[in-house]
Amino acid sequence: MNNAQLETLKKKYVARGAATATPQSADTALNAEIWDADGTRWIDFAGGIGVLNLGHRHPKIVAAVKAQLDKLMHTAAGVMSHPLYVELSQKLCELTPVRGPERKALLMNSGAEAVENAIKIARAATGRSGVITFDGAFHGRTMMTMALTGKVVPYKGDFGPMPGDVYRAPYPNEKHGISEEQSLNAIRTLFKTDIPASRTAAIILEPVQGEGGFYIASPSFLTALRELCDEHGILLIADEVQSGFARTGKLFAMEHSGVEADIMTMAKSLANGMPLSAVVGTAEVMDASGPGSLGGTYGGNALSCAAALAVIDVIREENILERSTQMGELLAARFAKWEERFAHVAHPRNQGSMAAFELVDADGKPDPAATAAVCAKAKELGLILLSCGFYSNTIRILVPLTVEPEVLEEGLAIIEQALESLA
Repeated sequence: MNNAQLETLKKKYVARGAATATPQSADTALNAEIWDADGTRWIDFAGGIGVLNLGHRHPKIVAAVKAQLDKLMHTAAGVMSHPLYVELSQKLCELTPVRGPERKALLMNSGAEAVENAIKIARAATGRSGVITFDGAFHGRTMMTMALTGKVVPYKGDFGPMPGDVYRAPYPNEKHGISEEQSLNAIRTLFKTDIPASRTAAIILEPVQGEGGFYIASPSFLTALRELCDEHGILLIADEVQSGFARTGKLFAMEHSGVEADIMTMAKSLANGMPLSAVVGTAEVMDASGPGSLGGTYGGNALSCAAALAVIDVIREENILERSTQMGELLAARFAKWEERFAHVAHPRNQGSMAAFELVDADGKPDPAATAAVCAKAKELGLILLSCGFYSNTIRILVPLTVEPEVLEEGLAIIEQALESLA
């Protein structure tokens, strides 16, 4: 079937809430390129929203999944485990910068599931119920993770009321007038006005906000947040679902600060396209709830675990962390040129290749209309490009880290052409 036929069927049979940004349907893909059902080629700067750090169909990952398919597809780990579940858990515990020295892991399917379970674990470990999150956060679309997510449209407006005992503070953002001290003071104010520190189980944050706009928490803020948590016996949860697995030039963004969380969530590029997520934390914290209290039918599926183990190998063998850093430098240099050339471009930022810039109007205020126009023009020219941000005026780059230099340059040239169209 072609794109038009598939779009007609999708409108008839797929729930409206499961909308897609484009009417085209992907047919085949390789690394940073997709060919749709009409045979049209697209450059992919979205990477499945950060799922494909190693590109579409990386040959080593495909080979690992195919090999596992000939041995075992699924058991349900809660009934009978399998070797790859244990092997992957061990590797993640060794690699994840959470407080140790003893760590344990739980494997699930999606980022939202990982966050849900992180909250469950934090509540069990502390005997407390309250959770503090941040404006602009995105932690998922299940009921608890919607409560944690700090953006109403399109995620929350149709589904209230949200689960209780969730409280919110402003994320530090100097570009939009929120200092680190203001953010920390807002948490201290919550302890006086909404929930005592003694009833707060956890503070959860993205060290680099994803949907919120690729804003980066500084080492000084993360250090202060860690100290605040320790002062009150609160657990610190780092949500690295989008920032993990080499996107920032480190395996995890928290490594840039040297600050260790008590619990970390991860998903997306963990298995590079196969459904898998994980929660990794201090062993004592992870063991707080009883046998059978954590898990799910498909969590830690054997095929997904095989993919994740291959991902870890590829990141090491192909120097992906270094490539991410180099790509980040290239993007930062290109953004700086655009900021000089185009009046609309402002606030470029990156941590490794987790890179973004904003579009603003003549008064320097967020310009979501211009942002939508740039993304639409890029699509017209064959580039899949995503916007994001608290004000919907940020353009983010999530191109695979394995992209060929000429394809990367082709995609950046399309963005430049789209920016020219605003003039």
